[in-house]
Amino acid sequence: MAGEDLSVAGLAGRYASALFELADEQQAHDDVAADLRALRKLIDESEDFARFIRSPLYSREAQVAALDAILKRAGAGDLARRFALVVAGNRRLYALAGMIDAYLAILAKRRGEVTAKVTVARPLDAAQTARLEESLRRSVGGKVKIETRIDASLIGGLIVQIGSRMVDASLRSKLMRLQIVMKGA
Repeated sequence: MAGEDLSVAGLAGRYASALFELADEQQAHDDVAADLRALRKLIDESEDFARFIRSPLYSREAQVAALDAILKRAGAGDLARRFALVVAGNRRLYALAGMIDAYLAILAKRRGEVTAKVTVARPLDAAQTARLEESLRRSVGGKVKIETRIDASLIGGLIVQIGSRMVDASLRSKLMRLQIVMKGA
């Protein structure tokens, strides 16, 4: 473990690396990842919760107590709950989303997974998702985890981003390129 590079930059990376090592000792990566994904979903879906964790107006004690109640009600595991409470106790809740992302990135790197961010005009059904996953797996040459986002302005098609590579096969982009070509003619 000591020779393994788990570095992710900044404050979020340091907290995520520490949590990763604790989860490694307890062999609890899957449980912690599930809890953190649920917490990240809550941050993304609840404006009130997102505002709460970013606000410096609440006292340390109020943030710890509220977060503890939320995590207990959500059924979060002990390690993820204690981690979030330490973050709140250190007045670093504003960086919690980044810490979650960094932990999941470290875990994916350790497992040899690649995350593909896919933006589509309409939700994909199970068959489409399976075909896309298989196509990306062949292209990348490893495990691929797909994160889907819906953007109706694409009209049709999809945009796939893996790391710094991006493929834009959306109808909106094709129409824009056609418009540029027609203006030049």
